[in-house]
Amino acid sequence: MKINEITASKLVKLVLNCVECEYPHSNIYWLNSDEDVKPPRELTPAFYGCLDWHSSVHGHWLLARLARYFPEAAFSFSAKEALNKSLTPEKIKGEVSYLEHHPRFEIPYGVAWLLQLAAELYEWNDDKAQQWRTILQPLESRVAENLRLWLEKLTVCDRSGMHKQTAFGLCLILDWAKTVKNTAFIHLIEDKAKQFYLNDKNYSLRFEPLGYDFLSPCLAEADLMRRILAQNTFADWLTEFLPDIPIDDSENWLKPVEVKDSEDYMQAHFYGLNLSRAWMIEGIISGLPDDDKRINTLKKVADIHRQIGLANAVCEHYAGSHWLGTFAIYLTTCRGLSN
Repeated sequence: MKINEITASKLVKLVLNCVECEYPHSNIYWLNSDEDVKPPRELTPAFYGCLDWHSSVHGHWLLARLARYFPEAAFSFSAKEALNKSLTPEKIKGEVSYLEHHPRFEIPYGVAWLLQLAAELYEWNDDKAQQWRTILQPLESRVAENLRLWLEKLTVCDRSGMHKQTAFGLCLILDWAKTVKNTAFIHLIEDKAKQFYLNDKNYSLRFEPLGYDFLSPCLAEADLMRRILAQNTFADWLTEFLPDIPIDDSENWLKPVEVKDSEDYMQAHFYGLNLSRAWMIEGIISGLPDDDKRINTLKKVADIHRQIGLANAVCEHYAGSHWLGTFAIYLTTCRGLSN
């Protein structure tokens, strides 16, 4: 199911309602001095709304993605207007300064989304988008350098289901590197992915979610490995890694997670988990040979997660409304399958 203009308009409205909404705010800032005790709009002047920095960044990605996807839609003008207000040389200079003094800020999740925003602008055949890309480039370069220094020294991957997870971040970063043809970064990620995951075996899905996850540790890992391995090699690796995937068209081996309290900021993560499971499984399918016997059951489970995830994507409470649209758009516009 592709995104339609009506739903896209609702999701754009949710983002527009929060990109300049400074409070409530929940971010993890490292304080080096009194200078770091400032309102969010002063610390990170382009991306201070939407509860936290990473949600603001990928909210701007959503605006760019949908304005590009629906150029004639009524909401496209408002989306571009918001992008134009945030992506100014002065504001991006402030962002660069903050990341220069806090090089591990939002690594890997938030800065991976920043690179996705850069990739979206890079691909968008629009004069204004190319102006924004030029303005954003100093921050893109700073983020890439911070990530390189972090990744080169990383010896143990994070296998959680939240922001610090390594595999999902590497998926987004790798797709950016392929888009902008950064060969050195592509090789670095491929080497690290093999180092961390190539020899993994016998993972059990029974243990997920591990907590208030919005990402599946094992599916994100598989979605990363399909990006770097040849089809037959990936199929063999998946057999070793997830041996419990059935071939009998069963739907019960991975059930969507239910949310009992949509106003609980942590429990609302499960809405995103259902959406991200759907796109990760679709990614896994894309990496398998066409005759792989697991494809039908993978499709069924992906479809179930997709339907339930999208049914809850337009969320009225801020616990979900400040971020869920991004996951819905990433899924329905097949962003993860375009590289």
